[in-house]
Amino acid sequence: MIGMNIQSRRKMCGLTQEQLAECLGVSRQTVAKWESGETTPDLSNGAALADALDVSLDALIRYDSHGTSLPMPPRGKHLFGTVTVGERGQIVIPKQARDTFGIAPGDSLLVFGDEAQGIAITKAEDFMDRVSALLEQSGKKR
Repeated sequence: MIGMNIQSRRKMCGLTQEQLAECLGVSRQTVAKWESGETTPDLSNGAALADALDVSLDALIRYDSHGTSLPMPPRGKHLFGTVTVGERGQIVIPKQARDTFGIAPGDSLLVFGDEAQGIAITKAEDFMDRVSALLEQSGKKR
């Protein structure tokens, strides 16, 4: 899986094997062997690969597209899977998403959207903190 992940992320970044190899200080053949699964990078090369490809080391090692054509997300971006909307509009936010973003029972979430770009959900408290900070910066805080 890591070989496929290296190759797909390298291509997504618009790099050739030679360019990636140069960035890492290894040969093009080394990158080719990693991508083919003939060998795997050691820990220090794995960390350097993750940095060069702007993904987490965990994603580089474990990402599985589950048969979809969705690319590996860049570092700091997440793909938690799909949820089903219930009859009354309720959704269950995946545990990994709740853990990553510190969402707990009783938290207030803000749902907003743009008809051209889609829908988004964020913690209401975090959103209001950002709004307050922006207002302070502009000198318009109430």
